[in-house]
Amino acid sequence: MPAPECPQQKQVSRGHRLKIAGVIKQKTLKTEIGCTGIALHSGCKTAMTLKPAEENFGIRICRTDLFNGAREIVVNWHNVVDTRLATTVGNDHGATVSTIEHLMAALAGCEIDNVLIEVDGPEIPIMDGSAAPFVFLIESAGLIEQSAARTAIKILKTVTVDDGTRALTVSPSDEFSLDFEIDFGSSAIDCQERVFVRTGENFKSDISRARTFGFEHEVDALRDAGLALGGSLDNAVVISGDKVLNKDGLRYDDEFVRHKILDCVGDLYLAGGPVIGAVRASRSGHAMNNELLRALFADDDAWKRVDAQPSNSGIGSLDVTAAVA
Repeated sequence: MPAPECPQQKQVSRGHRLKIAGVIKQKTLKTEIGCTGIALHSGCKTAMTLKPAEENFGIRICRTDLFNGAREIVVNWHNVVDTRLATTVGNDHGATVSTIEHLMAALAGCEIDNVLIEVDGPEIPIMDGSAAPFVFLIESAGLIEQSAARTAIKILKTVTVDDGTRALTVSPSDEFSLDFEIDFGSSAIDCQERVFVRTGENFKSDISRARTFGFEHEVDALRDAGLALGGSLDNAVVISGDKVLNKDGLRYDDEFVRHKILDCVGDLYLAGGPVIGAVRASRSGHAMNNELLRALFADDDAWKRVDAQPSNSGIGSLDVTAAVA
């Protein structure tokens, strides 16, 4: 369905693109780095470590509290087993890890292709509710360029998923862009729309600090159901009526739609590489983000895997010389 236009002016995030000659190489971390934080739903303290990985390894999670084959989960669209409240991946042994989307957004924004994520429980720590702490970890560890070429998912024809009230579309383009519209019918949020054009450097400044959000009455209901036990004003924006309850307010005037962009960037990175295409979202969430990937990969004529080039919307637009060991 065609998405209704917001009454306000559309905001656009488009950074300056640095040109780098040649095919872009895969990247991993220079060294391992870890953190501890609270799991959003269980409220338990969780430890996580990001470790360098060899080229073509991809992104994998190791549940260090489990044993043998149950420990490893390959992070991709096919292994998504739940999208209620967060994106959850699992394996054939029944092991799962949830709330991966903010970390995945940081890995996408920092252009990390290969990494092993060790976590000692079934959730990635929520940190401050954004991707910024994960970006900080990745930058602190440093990046190293590898020998193999980086590949991307090039969109060849338009694919749409639509449930009558929400819609998500990806269309052919020479760059990645994400036009996202939200409308929660709340005076505190109102109708917001923003266009994010991926250029490498602007994910950190324009998107990464946007926090997850929710309504106070929903938080109470979730806690009654044994969920969101780790949620607080330290890791989420909470709305009550027409007010934001967080003492320091919002980080961006349109932080809500920026966070939905962050979630979508993270969810789409489960494609197995950056997407080269124009994405248009109207009220989409984790379920529809994964549904789009499933529809895309079900049609072999809709996509192809290509070597990433500097012109592909900032793929490789980071300062590679500073990232090479």
